[in-house]
Amino acid sequence: MELNKAAFTVDVEDGVNLGMRDLLNVTIPPTERVVKNTETILRLLKKYDVRGTFFVLGQVAEHYPKLVKEINAGGHEIGVHGYDHYQFFRMDYDMAYDQLDRARKLLQDLTGQRVVGHRAPAFSINENTKWALELLVELGFEYDSSIMPCEGLNYGWSSFNKNITKINFKEGRSLYEIPMSTDTMFGREIPCLGGSYFRLLPISFTKRSFLNVSKDRFPIFFIHPYELDEERYPDYFFEALKDKSLKVKARVLFMRLNRKNVAYKLSQLLEEYDFGTMFSVLDTATGDNNISEWEMTTSVNKIYKDVNSEH
Repeated sequence: MELNKAAFTVDVEDGVNLGMRDLLNVTIPPTERVVKNTETILRLLKKYDVRGTFFVLGQVAEHYPKLVKEINAGGHEIGVHGYDHYQFFRMDYDMAYDQLDRARKLLQDLTGQRVVGHRAPAFSINENTKWALELLVELGFEYDSSIMPCEGLNYGWSSFNKNITKINFKEGRSLYEIPMSTDTMFGREIPCLGGSYFRLLPISFTKRSFLNVSKDRFPIFFIHPYELDEERYPDYFFEALKDKSLKVKARVLFMRLNRKNVAYKLSQLLEEYDFGTMFSVLDTATGDNNISEWEMTTSVNKIYKDVNSEH
């Protein structure tokens, strides 16, 4: 497999409003920073003539519809990243259906195009939440890219195939899963092409992983707009933070470490490798018959009852 067959993906969410909600228990709408930081990524992609896939939160699209139209006008693919960034293990069937359905319809209305791809917030589809895969089929999605085939704290499905997999359901329905890229480091499998690993580790780590992954898989790179945000967070953020535990404060510090180097690292990758959209990678894989298959027998109806019985 050639190294240049890679996907460039962006999970479009706002670091300030999600940090306020998830860490500080304060609900605010997405801020303008998500627009500014996403537009920085768009300019970089335009400079290197790259088309990528942007998995957009419904709440971001609701507050900043012009951003979605700008992404679409740049020739990029639009996918769903949920509506309010709720992980699947925090939702039951009805809530998940509403989140995905609302987000997909909104994005389709804004772009005038079908939206066929999905990525779960925090990669929260795993062996315990695999019912979400059949839900995606029910809603008309054609592919998902949510599974991290390794062990993580709140994510990961270590036994899942690392290759692109066609998941077959009953009645002839199917969904393609495009797993995230992982690599072996210090004797364990870890995420390697994006996120905090890209932000904190030297660019040589990412380039090494590109080489390793591309030997038998399609590299899938991901980034969040807030990872390029070097500006100080608003005063109200730190006002809400001051009474929190040292653990929360340390987590905030960790999330903001080394952001000043992210744009430069991105430029290096975009200059060195040829990226494309998720759909273009999937099209190449299916055309080359370079996919695996998996039969899934879990029923959404059964999961629906099981999930609701726990609440």
